[in-house]
Amino acid sequence: MKATVQWKEKMIFLGMPASGFPVEMDSESSFGGSNSGVRPMEMIALGLAGCTAMDVLSILQKKRQKLTQFEVKVDAPRSADYPKVFTSALITYIVTGKDIEEAAVLRAIELSATRYCPAQFMLAQAFPMILNYEVYEDLGNGDRRLTYQGMWSELSTE
Repeated sequence: MKATVQWKEKMIFLGMPASGFPVEMDSESSFGGSNSGVRPMEMIALGLAGCTAMDVLSILQKKRQKLTQFEVKVDAPRSADYPKVFTSALITYIVTGKDIEEAAVLRAIELSATRYCPAQFMLAQAFPMILNYEVYEDLGNGDRRLTYQGMWSELSTE
Protein backbone atom coordinates (compact mmCIF):
# COMPACT_ATOMS: atom_id res chain seq x y z
CA MET A 1 0.00 0.00 0.00
CA LYS A 2 1.29 3.44 -0.87
CA ALA A 3 0.29 6.87 0.36
CA THR A 4 1.65 10.37 -0.07
CA VAL A 5 1.17 13.59 1.87
CA GLN A 6 1.93 16.92 0.23
CA TRP A 7 2.42 20.10 2.22
CA LYS A 8 0.06 22.91 1.22
CA GLU A 9 0.63 25.66 3.83
CA LYS A 10 1.05 26.14 7.58
CA MET A 11 0.38 22.59 8.91
CA ILE A 12 -2.06 21.61 6.15
CA PHE A 13 -1.23 18.50 4.16
CA LEU A 14 -3.13 16.82 1.35
CA GLY A 15 -3.05 13.08 1.82
CA MET A 16 -3.39 10.91 -1.26
CA PRO A 17 -3.81 7.16 -0.76
CA ALA A 18 -3.48 4.61 -3.54
CA SER A 19 -7.28 4.64 -4.01
CA GLY A 20 -7.07 8.26 -5.18
CA PHE A 21 -9.47 9.79 -2.66
CA PRO A 22 -7.76 12.87 -1.19
CA VAL A 23 -7.91 13.72 2.51
CA GLU A 24 -6.92 17.06 3.98
CA MET A 25 -5.06 16.90 7.26
CA ASP A 26 -4.26 19.75 9.62
CA SER A 27 -3.45 20.41 13.24
CA GLU A 28 -5.00 22.65 15.84
CA SER A 29 -4.02 26.32 15.87
CA SER A 30 -1.91 25.93 19.04
CA PHE A 31 0.36 23.65 17.01
CA GLY A 32 0.58 26.03 14.04
CA GLY A 33 -2.37 24.69 12.10
CA SER A 34 -5.57 26.22 10.81
CA ASN A 35 -7.89 23.62 12.35
CA SER A 36 -9.18 22.86 8.84
CA GLY A 37 -8.71 19.12 8.49
CA VAL A 38 -8.60 15.72 10.10
CA ARG A 39 -5.74 15.01 12.51
CA PRO A 40 -3.46 12.09 11.63
CA MET A 41 -4.28 10.23 14.87
CA GLU A 42 -7.98 10.73 14.16
CA MET A 43 -7.36 9.04 10.81
CA ILE A 44 -5.95 6.02 12.64
CA ALA A 45 -9.02 5.84 14.91
CA LEU A 46 -11.31 6.25 11.89
CA GLY A 47 -9.39 3.55 10.03
CA LEU A 48 -9.86 1.19 12.96
CA ALA A 49 -13.58 1.95 13.21
CA GLY A 50 -14.14 1.75 9.46
CA CYS A 51 -12.18 -1.47 9.00
CA THR A 52 -14.03 -3.42 11.68
CA ALA A 53 -17.39 -1.83 10.76
CA MET A 54 -17.11 -3.00 7.15
CA ASP A 55 -16.24 -6.53 8.30
CA VAL A 56 -19.02 -6.81 10.87
CA LEU A 57 -21.65 -5.34 8.53
CA SER A 58 -20.66 -7.68 5.70
CA ILE A 59 -20.74 -10.73 7.97
CA LEU A 60 -24.11 -9.80 9.48
CA GLN A 61 -25.55 -9.31 5.99
CA LYS A 62 -24.23 -12.72 4.93
CA LYS A 63 -25.89 -14.17 8.02
CA ARG A 64 -29.14 -12.57 6.76
CA GLN A 65 -29.57 -10.33 9.76
CA LYS A 66 -32.13 -7.57 9.10
CA LEU A 67 -30.21 -4.42 10.05
CA THR A 68 -31.81 -1.00 9.87
CA GLN A 69 -28.95 0.94 11.51
CA PHE A 70 -25.34 0.16 12.31
CA GLU A 71 -22.68 2.22 14.02
CA VAL A 72 -19.21 1.61 15.43
CA LYS A 73 -17.74 3.97 18.01
CA VAL A 74 -14.08 4.04 18.98
CA ASP A 75 -12.88 5.72 22.15
CA ALA A 76 -9.08 5.65 22.15
CA PRO A 77 -7.47 7.72 24.92
CA ARG A 78 -3.92 8.93 24.39
CA SER A 79 -0.99 9.16 26.77
CA ALA A 80 -0.37 12.56 28.34
CA ASP A 81 3.30 12.55 27.32
CA TYR A 82 4.85 12.55 23.87
CA PRO A 83 4.58 10.75 21.58
CA LYS A 84 0.95 10.69 22.87
CA VAL A 85 0.16 7.21 21.59
CA PHE A 86 -3.17 5.47 22.04
CA THR A 87 -3.12 3.65 25.36
CA SER A 88 -6.25 1.55 24.81
CA ALA A 89 -9.42 1.43 22.75
CA LEU A 90 -13.04 0.82 23.56
CA ILE A 91 -14.87 -0.27 20.42
CA THR A 92 -18.65 -0.31 20.67
CA TYR A 93 -20.75 -1.95 17.95
CA ILE A 94 -24.32 -0.61 17.92
CA VAL A 95 -26.62 -2.83 15.88
CA THR A 96 -30.29 -2.04 15.27
CA GLY A 97 -32.70 -4.19 13.31
CA LYS A 98 -35.44 -6.78 13.33
CA ASP A 99 -34.88 -10.00 15.30
CA ILE A 100 -31.08 -9.64 15.34
CA GLU A 101 -29.40 -12.75 16.75
CA GLU A 102 -26.89 -12.06 19.51
CA ALA A 103 -24.81 -15.08 18.42
CA ALA A 104 -24.52 -13.63 14.91
CA VAL A 105 -23.26 -10.31 16.29
CA LEU A 106 -20.73 -12.06 18.53
CA ARG A 107 -19.45 -14.20 15.65
CA ALA A 108 -19.15 -11.18 13.35
CA ILE A 109 -17.15 -9.28 15.98
CA GLU A 110 -14.96 -12.34 16.56
CA LEU A 111 -14.20 -12.80 12.86
CA SER A 112 -13.36 -9.13 12.44
CA ALA A 113 -11.09 -9.09 15.50
CA THR A 114 -9.27 -12.35 14.84
CA ARG A 115 -9.32 -12.86 11.11
CA TYR A 116 -10.40 -10.07 8.77
CA CYS A 117 -9.62 -6.55 10.02
CA PRO A 118 -5.92 -5.80 9.56
CA ALA A 119 -6.19 -2.44 11.35
CA GLN A 120 -7.72 -4.03 14.44
CA PHE A 121 -5.34 -6.97 14.44
CA MET A 122 -2.28 -4.74 14.02
CA LEU A 123 -3.30 -2.13 16.60
CA ALA A 124 -4.27 -4.82 19.13
CA GLN A 125 -0.55 -5.69 19.22
CA ALA A 126 0.19 -2.15 20.43
CA PHE A 127 -2.55 -1.54 23.02
CA PRO A 128 -5.46 -3.36 24.67
CA MET A 129 -8.93 -3.22 23.15
CA ILE A 130 -12.31 -3.82 24.71
CA LEU A 131 -15.05 -4.84 22.28
CA ASN A 132 -18.57 -4.07 23.46
CA TYR A 133 -21.84 -4.48 21.63
CA GLU A 134 -25.39 -3.21 21.93
CA VAL A 135 -28.22 -4.79 19.95
CA TYR A 136 -31.52 -2.96 19.58
CA GLU A 137 -34.86 -4.08 18.23
CA ASP A 138 -36.16 -1.55 15.69
CA LEU A 139 -39.70 -0.67 16.79
CA GLY A 140 -40.36 1.65 13.85
CA ASN A 141 -40.86 5.41 13.80
CA GLY A 142 -37.29 5.91 15.06
CA ASP A 143 -37.97 4.01 18.28
CA ARG A 144 -35.87 1.09 19.43
CA ARG A 145 -35.47 -1.18 22.45
CA LEU A 146 -32.22 -2.59 23.82
CA THR A 147 -32.36 -6.39 23.55
CA TYR A 148 -28.75 -7.47 24.15
CA GLN A 149 -25.53 -5.92 25.31
CA GLY A 150 -22.21 -7.26 26.38
CA MET A 151 -18.52 -7.61 25.69
CA TRP A 152 -16.80 -9.93 23.24
CA SER A 153 -13.54 -11.50 24.30
CA GLU A 154 -11.52 -14.38 22.96
CA LEU A 155 -12.14 -16.18 26.23
CA SER A 156 -15.90 -16.13 25.62
CA THR A 157 -15.56 -18.08 22.37
CA GLU A 158 -13.51 -20.96 23.72
